[in-house]
Parts: sequence; structure tokens; C-alpha cells
Amino acid sequence: MAQPDITISEVGPRDGLQSIARIMPTEAKQRWIRALAASGLREIEVGSFVNPKRLPQMADTAEVVADAITLPDLSVIALVPNLVGAERAFAAGAHRVSMPVSVSESHSRQNINRSSEEAIAEVRAVAALRNSLPDAARRGVEVGLSTAFGCTIEGMIDEDRVIRFAVLAAEAGADSVGLSDTTGMGNPAQVKRLFTRLRSELGSKAGGAHLHNTRGQGLANVVAALEAGVTTFDSSLAGLGGCPYAPGATGNIVTEDLVFMLEASGLTTGIDIDRLVAARAILAEALPDEPLYGHVAEAGLPKGFVYAGGRT
Repeated sequence: MAQPDITISEVGPRDGLQSIARIMPTEAKQRWIRALAASGLREIEVGSFVNPKRLPQMADTAEVVADAITLPDLSVIALVPNLVGAERAFAAGAHRVSMPVSVSESHSRQNINRSSEEAIAEVRAVAALRNSLPDAARRGVEVGLSTAFGCTIEGMIDEDRVIRFAVLAAEAGADSVGLSDTTGMGNPAQVKRLFTRLRSELGSKAGGAHLHNTRGQGLANVVAALEAGVTTFDSSLAGLGGCPYAPGATGNIVTEDLVFMLEASGLTTGIDIDRLVAARAILAEALPDEPLYGHVAEAGLPKGFVYAGGRT
């Protein structure tokens, strides 16, 4: 199978579910992840190794990881806030860990109870742990810079500070460093400018974009990031999710709408939109009355639609 032009990293099972009060049964999570993988998604963030007292929705992440790693051609990602979480993720068999480092001090304290500098120290500790493992057991370590485009507590974030923390994360041992619009405050000009600077500073270690649609800017910001050379994007089926520690930060990009826009624009993703839409039924069954979003699911694919590369 040819490598797609764009990698979509599905974050619904983690970012989506941690942001709603209801707990999705483990069996339903596993069925959902299997359906997502069957659509052609090759990266899924399946959960987070955090204190279950803070996020009981994530208490079964080890079981979810154990099932997901049996799926062929799927990169299984788990979010970890610290070394303890990383130890659990590595033990469970996650292929990669994603670590949030907030460039807003206030958000960092609320999200992981550490300063931004202390979060970088955790990245360094996790990278050291990874490096101590045998080659066959080594896992990827990614960093997402939270609140890179603004904070609901502090307001606008200095862009030089964002780039400084990106460099610190890379120097601490992260394989890649991406930017997250945690609060949905970003705009296309800002997104293009910051990702251009990120790629200039980090080169091949510049990571993907985690963008929200809180103010309706999500897909426009994707286009801006594409223009800056970004090729990996996070999104959530049916638009589930946000950040429970950033008031008002709702609205992940809808995976179905993102894939449609990219494919219609001539960029391959390797994902089947009809199968994505079908996977929504598992959410509707397991989380009744939970709002599900998305234009493509409502309107359907246009008559005569052809995927990039000629797929029909």
C-alpha cells in the first residue's frame, strides 16, 4: 500500500472520551477502535495513562491498548503526563507515547499539576527511560505543545515562548514536537506562521497539528498548516472532545469532514469515509444522547465523488 500524502491521527478514544462525563464501556471502546482501524486509519490515540480519580473515563486504558496492539498496521498511541504514566504505557505495549507540555503556566498547573519547565523535565525522564530499553522494546516519544495558539486562562501566548519550548522538548529527547490549539483560539495566519517557524527550528522533528473547531476555524487552520508543510493532523470522529482543564475548549476537528476535504483537494489519506461514518453507530449506541457532529455524515458524499488518486 502506498504511503498516503497526509497522516490522520484519530484522537477520539482519548481526547474525545476524556472530555465527556459518561464512561464508555471497555468492550464498546474496543469495537470502536477496531471499526476506526478498519476504515484505514493507521494512527489512533487510544487512551491516556493518568490518575483514574481525575479521569475515570481512562481507567481501562491498559486493556484498550492490549486489544489495539493486536490490530495489523495500526500505530497505537497513549497520552502520558509523566514518567509513571510512560512506565505503564510501555508495559502495556503502546507503540508510542504522547506527552503534553503546556506553554501556558496556568494551564500546565491545571492540566498536569506541574510548571512548563517541570513538564520538560518529565519529557527528559521519559526519553531516558525509553533509551534504556532494548532496541526491540524502544517506543516513540512525541510532545504536543498545548495552548500554543492561546490560553483561556492567560489569553494570548508569546510566539517566541512557544518556539523556545519546542526547542527544549526536542533537546529533552522528543522524537517529534507538534503544536496544539487546545483552546480553539488559533487563526489561519497564526497557524501558518507558527508552523513555519517550528519547521525552521526543528527540521525533521517538527510534528503535527492538533487543531480544534471551537470557533469554526478548524479546517481553515488545517489548510494554513498544509501551506506550512504539515503532513500529520489530529482529529476526532464526530468531533468529540476538547480539554477538561481549559474552560470552553470544545470541538475537535471532525475526522470525517477532514478526510473529505483532504481527499477532495487531491491529498491521499488511505481512509474510507463511508466506513468512518459507519463507525459513528458504535458511539451512538454506547453514548446515547451524546451530541455527534459533522457535515459529511449529515449530507453524505457528493454524487460522483472520487478519492484522491482515483479511488471510487
